[in-house]
Amino acid sequence: MATRTRRRRVLIAAAALAAAVGGGAAVLAASVQPGPSPVRAVPGFPRFLAQAAPASWRGLGLPDRSAVLYYPPALHPIPGDTDAISVASRGPAGTYLLYLNATPRQGAESLRHWAAFRLHLLREDDASSVHLDAAATGLAFRGGTGSCVIDDYVSRIGAHHYREIACLVQGQAGASVVVGAAPASQWAQARPVLERAVAAYRVR
Repeated sequence: MATRTRRRRVLIAAAALAAAVGGGAAVLAASVQPGPSPVRAVPGFPRFLAQAAPASWRGLGLPDRSAVLYYPPALHPIPGDTDAISVASRGPAGTYLLYLNATPRQGAESLRHWAAFRLHLLREDDASSVHLDAAATGLAFRGGTGSCVIDDYVSRIGAHHYREIACLVQGQAGASVVVGAAPASQWAQARPVLERAVAAYRVR
């Protein structure tokens, strides 16, 4: 039951995101700094290049020291499970604009079947509908190898529409999952921040 609760937390936190937040685009755009252009294209998935985070970004390590999540100053740590880390930005009303989370692998996740596993998890827990947008395997991360999926889903409670990028990354010290989510209506502004955070994710 505890494992299932931990798995559900990312979905529950994403379900708290506001679908339309005033000033969100400006906050998200200000969080991104120019970086090296990706050079490797993956069919069906955005071009991906693992790279260090901008100098102004902060790093937050998983409690088991297996990975480090980097995030821009506009995001701040939020409470969560003792074995995971989460950061987010909020709008004037306290609603979430953008959400990042890293969690150690909890069970049967595998690099080969990651996309199917992630979509099944969403359907099993809190999503009334799920759509696969893109997926890739064999991506070179900082310190390891990962499989990623971009999907969008509608929550059962409140019928909120969200989009996320979620990756399972294997390092020498273990595997972990990094997730970035935003309201689908804010995805165009959120995507550069989320993809840069995923590209900077470092495993050991």
